[in-house]
Amino acid sequence: MDRRNFMKACAAAGLYGSTVSSVWATDVTVNDLYQQSFTTLDGESRGMEDYLGKPLLVNFWATWCPPCVKEMPDLDALSKEFPDVCFLGVAVDTTANVNKFLLKTPVSYDILVAGHRGIQIMRDLGNRQGGLPYTMLFDAAGSEQHRVLGQISKASLALELASLAG
Repeated sequence: MDRRNFMKACAAAGLYGSTVSSVWATDVTVNDLYQQSFTTLDGESRGMEDYLGKPLLVNFWATWCPPCVKEMPDLDALSKEFPDVCFLGVAVDTTANVNKFLLKTPVSYDILVAGHRGIQIMRDLGNRQGGLPYTMLFDAAGSEQHRVLGQISKASLALELASLAG
């Protein structure tokens, strides 16, 4: 599925077009994320509860999102710099697109696929605009510590990771 058809599918599902005055939600807990399951690149289902017990960085991204692609090398470098933190990319895309993309731009951290439902999951987690990329940082118990809507700053995120991994 190309970007145009993907966006049409999102619009048909009602994931675009709503007017919201705030980017951040206050009525949804991050526990909702740990109750989700996503598809691995091999087509298996993987539950987010598997990531409890260690600090976790979750990055929602898509192959057709330029800022997402631009920040991936920084996220990969940070994942190597902070081995005590799990890094997870959740693709708001198709498995076929992601597999093709990763042949050209490999990363060393886990990648799962949410498909177009990833937009709604992000909205439920506080990203009311549904924008990408969207990065969230959790402690080992699954409590949210930090979030970034848009491309990360490697230096700023390194400070957040250092305080969490320390």
